[in-house]
Amino acid sequence: MSSRKGRKDAARMVREQLAQERRRKRTLWVSVTAVFVLVIAGFVGWAVYSEQRAGEFTPPPGANEAGTGIVYGSGPVTIDLYEDYLCPACKQFQEISGETVDQLADEGKAQVVFHPVAILDSRSTTQYSTRSSAAAGCASAGGKFREFSEALFVQQPGEDGAQFNNDELIDIGVGVGLDRDSFGSCVKDGTYLSWTKHVTEESSRANVSGTPTVLVNGEPVADWTSPENIRAAVEAAS
Repeated sequence: MSSRKGRKDAARMVREQLAQERRRKRTLWVSVTAVFVLVIAGFVGWAVYSEQRAGEFTPPPGANEAGTGIVYGSGPVTIDLYEDYLCPACKQFQEISGETVDQLADEGKAQVVFHPVAILDSRSTTQYSTRSSAAAGCASAGGKFREFSEALFVQQPGEDGAQFNNDELIDIGVGVGLDRDSFGSCVKDGTYLSWTKHVTEESSRANVSGTPTVLVNGEPVADWTSPENIRAAVEAAS
């Protein structure tokens, strides 16, 4: 009996030791898993933080409070212009209605917010839409946004190519009175590239699906090829 009892006691001790070992391993795995989850969470948090930092931008002088466009004029009615410097229809709009829009701003009848979006980089081998928009931000910093924008449309290159390089954009800026050193450094440093990305992303959030898009107090002007329609819309909204 004592021998049988001893074997039972020994077996029980072995079972308890095995159970303790299983509990120890389970606790260890739980700890390892918890550490792994924390590490992954840390990586995810850092990725989110990095993405947020990557989304930071510096608006140029002359931008509106939201940083989505350059403002000129101070009238009671707001005209929002969404244009891409590589867009042929935008050049057409400027040729037909650009002078009327500028007159409305100069007459104190409208505040113009020009949103230089970059949606036609796919038609360029050098991301011209993005670079020209960023260069326009540099022109705004130099106090020549309207003049530089007009020059870009007058000298607009064709689609599907390299278009103007940075040195050529700088030459255009100097031609409208911008300082070669400060404007040139701004263009070459890509100072407002992140701003251009912000402008373009926000235009998409505003449901702007093409260029040019013309809004008067938030309402689209369907026939932007008629300067009279734009003036009439401003007068009706004032």
